[in-house]
Amino acid sequence: MIAGLQLYTLREYCKTPKDIADSLKKVKEIGYNVVQISGIGPIDTKELKKMLDDLGIKAVTTHLPYQRIINETEEVIEEHKILSATYVVCPGLPRELHNAEGYKKVAGELNRAGEVMKKEGLVLLYHNHGIEFERYNKKLGLEILFENANPDILGMEIDTYWVQYGGGDPAYWIEKFTNRMPICHFKDMGIKDNTQIMMPIGEGNLNWQAILKACEKAGVTYAMVELDQAPLYSIWDAIKISLENMKSWGITTD
Repeated sequence: MIAGLQLYTLREYCKTPKDIADSLKKVKEIGYNVVQISGIGPIDTKELKKMLDDLGIKAVTTHLPYQRIINETEEVIEEHKILSATYVVCPGLPRELHNAEGYKKVAGELNRAGEVMKKEGLVLLYHNHGIEFERYNKKLGLEILFENANPDILGMEIDTYWVQYGGGDPAYWIEKFTNRMPICHFKDMGIKDNTQIMMPIGEGNLNWQAILKACEKAGVTYAMVELDQAPLYSIWDAIKISLENMKSWGITTD
């Protein structure tokens, strides 16, 4: 597996083109060669691509709003071609769609968008939070979504923290999407004052030995570090510690 960084982690440091350039330079210095584009401020896609190329960083994937994916599919394809990014990820849904009928509707919409993307060499994935683990007549929302999605069109990007948050077993769900999950979001969970918090990878309580085995079995290519927050660390220290721990597990950086 190859370690990467989800730039949403650094959203507070990526609000302007200059911020983005400065932050990408720090990311490279820490040792990341792969990123996922998300949460950054407005910037021309060609300008962003040049920044990345100048630093020797690859943007292999993005997170884009559901509405953009289904309503601006051609524009999304063009942006990904400029970036040379293969994977388009839907990072969640409007709240009103988190119900049994909503998941069925989403599956249809993502099937249609994903089919167009596939013809252009792109792969569409879905990213979970905890909410997809709510049950509707004994079926998880995530199950309803993927039972109605075309397995040749829609893949998965499991987020380890949010699976655990939803009461699931990250390793089980990673294996469940074997050969349909090129990217996994690595996110650790710890506890502070009896409250669940996000931790640098390897510093929390998730069963990383089981997760790594599941990723290997599932065929995961990219292990993307994402921290929505890191309350016990500076975010820069958190991503550095995460990478150091992952490298000690045999995960590479390119």
